[in-house]
Amino acid sequence: MPEDEPLKSAYDLAMERLRAEDREAGVEEEKPLTDDQKQELARLRQEAKAKLAELEILHRDAADAAADDPEKLQKVKEQNRIDRERVESRLESAVARVRQGKS
Repeated sequence: MPEDEPLKSAYDLAMERLRAEDREAGVEEEKPLTDDQKQELARLRQEAKAKLAELEILHRDAADAAADDPEKLQKVKEQNRIDRERVESRLESAVARVRQGKS
């Protein structure tokens, strides 16, 4: 090893090995996001956050209305879970499209 080359940490050596394995396996490296992509991701996350807040308010109102009926309350809770999962799933899909360079 040349003396002018700094010593590498175990972490750096491990990362080099992993990158070499990825190159051999044909795995693409993740490219840095552009400013436009970062802005789009921030917008998407903000929209999802707002939608989740809206769902929470609607869920609270529905849960209050169904408080006397355990079966109805359970249905309200299940619907809230489904709605939240749908918003989160759509966000994940949109984020993946932006990261791939598709809009």
